[in-house]
Amino acid sequence: MTLRPFHLAFPVHDLIAARHFYGEVMGCPEGRSSDAWIDFDLFGHQIVAHLDPAAKPVAVTNPVDGHDVPVPHFGVVLTMVDWEALAGRVAAAGIRFGIAPHIRFKGQPGEQATMFFRDPSGNALEFKAFADDAMIFAT
Repeated sequence: MTLRPFHLAFPVHDLIAARHFYGEVMGCPEGRSSDAWIDFDLFGHQIVAHLDPAAKPVAVTNPVDGHDVPVPHFGVVLTMVDWEALAGRVAAAGIRFGIAPHIRFKGQPGEQATMFFRDPSGNALEFKAFADDAMIFAT
């Protein structure tokens, strides 16, 4: 089976800030756009920032491995090399991590590198990587 790209549309309160964050900081090539939305290529997946001037972040969390994980959130499972590069770009841009880059479930099935941070509109993002992709769905 060939994995197909997903599509995700999400609200942002400022398209200029979203364009800078996703385009410059995250390194996402920009696709089509209008005065109300911008398409981005997020590691091969189509995400669309839709303008909602009243957009506000959600403040719900669930406990996972000793951290308060924001819900909802989205992101991509990257290679370890891409994950490390992204962590460096985010840190260099001065973006505060909600959950700093670290290894979760160390020594257990599903061990993974993970990090959480928010875009300028408060949308929570998680990016993770596995030393062995066979562990992605390990129980």
